[in-house]
Amino acid sequence: MTTISKTIALIGKYNALGMGESLNELANSLADAGHVVVFDTDSAQNLALNDFPALSVADIGRSADVAIVLGGDGTMLGIARQLAPYDVPLIGINQGRLGFITDIPRDQMISVVAHILSGKHIAEERRMLEAIVVRDGEQIFSGVAFNDIVLSRGAGSGMIELRVEVDQHFMYNQRSDGLIVSTPTGSTAYALSAGGPLLHPSLGGIAMVPIAPHALSNRPIVLPDTSVISVEIVAGRDASVNFDMQSFANLNHKDKIIIKRSTHHITFWHPEDWNYYHTLREKLHWNEYPSVEGALN
Repeated sequence: MTTISKTIALIGKYNALGMGESLNELANSLADAGHVVVFDTDSAQNLALNDFPALSVADIGRSADVAIVLGGDGTMLGIARQLAPYDVPLIGINQGRLGFITDIPRDQMISVVAHILSGKHIAEERRMLEAIVVRDGEQIFSGVAFNDIVLSRGAGSGMIELRVEVDQHFMYNQRSDGLIVSTPTGSTAYALSAGGPLLHPSLGGIAMVPIAPHALSNRPIVLPDTSVISVEIVAGRDASVNFDMQSFANLNHKDKIIIKRSTHHITFWHPEDWNYYHTLREKLHWNEYPSVEGALN
């Protein structure tokens, strides 16, 4: 692939230190290379970026060939969900902390982005989840998630009890602090801290990870991503469901949350030398070994 992308959208975490400087530097470099550059409206307004047009995220979805996101993984999660219906490829510049999905270091962005846009990249598809909340037979809320959908108890309440069905088959009643339903991408996020498995992003799987279950036999399980999961609130106060920690709905007893794979997906463009195992080593510090001398003492 050698086609150069024409219209490039830049989207930044506008309240991050140095973001205006980073966006301007990248925008000018792309414009000098012959690309049409646009900013998202929020970044342009909050950082007084006036040298290039500003578009809403929806307009970016309709007109951009690729979107470059500067920030952390949280910034990427929010933008990815909004751009998913438009199938716009995403490039992530890490100006945050972890950087599992914003994988290009800030100090290398000019050279790496130039190589990617010239066609020297790896394209990778990531799956998403969608869910609806049903109350008394009526849908009252819907949302999509790139990382996870999390059902949880209220901050000041005890455990909640959940009835879980998969493909209309009863699985279990679970008493716990909550339940994480995760994509492979989300397996390195909240699900990991709750004891869930790591899932390679190319897998067609959905992980269900209980949060502090009352019965230790309630273990994480990985389901096919063709599954339809139904979770009913049986007991407990102040339960809620959130999508990537960015949209929420309060839940009542007998509410059902119906979860399945989304019809949309996300496409990332990575540098040619990117690989998932390097990301795991770097971010989870698997590359930190004790010295031989230290191991023997």
